[in-house]
Amino acid sequence: MIYEDLMNKLNQHVSRNKNLQETMKEIFKDYNCDHIYTHSFNVAKLAKELAEINNFDIEAAFTAGLLHDISGIIPNNKRISIAEDMNIPILAEERKFPLIIHQKISEVIANKIFNVNNKQVLSAIGCHTTLKGKSSKFDNILFVADKIEWDQAGTPPYLGEILESIDISIYHGSYAYINFLMNQKDQLKVVHPWLLEAYGDLTYKIGKDTNENNLKTLM
Repeated sequence: MIYEDLMNKLNQHVSRNKNLQETMKEIFKDYNCDHIYTHSFNVAKLAKELAEINNFDIEAAFTAGLLHDISGIIPNNKRISIAEDMNIPILAEERKFPLIIHQKISEVIANKIFNVNNKQVLSAIGCHTTLKGKSSKFDNILFVADKIEWDQAGTPPYLGEILESIDISIYHGSYAYINFLMNQKDQLKVVHPWLLEAYGDLTYKIGKDTNENNLKTLM
């Protein structure tokens, strides 16, 4: 019933034929989540900028940013049951710390309610919190934008490292953030398997890029 009520209510908002940005603003206001809209809009703007720098579809990046936290309207204690209703595979770490399953729920809502069929957009939304192994550059664009425009007060403690790293590549930016987490992983609620896979994958990518650049310098 909770799942059906949620989807019906979201469908009502979408059916009013407003543009996506207006619809998102209206939805978050309806759920008393204006702060999530502010965060989402800021992420969307930055994702658009990063997409342009990296030669990706800027409108797709903006859409991904607006929709990535749509599931934030769902109370934390309802997320697992809704994920089950959506037939989303749920990992043990997500049951222990339901906050992180919101990325998967947002992906489903983007597809089923907002009719997003762009696989790049859906993939990026679905891993924007933890990233994942073999992530695409587009995945990393949304991931980095979400970390820079974080949804908490103050300045992110890792901000300087990310900003310095993205001057090299978007992958370096993602690595800087995850490496920050890994250096204090004993303080994390859980260590999501996707995060570990992303860390290993990025470590390889960064090392490969560094070696290739060194070879070019020597040639």
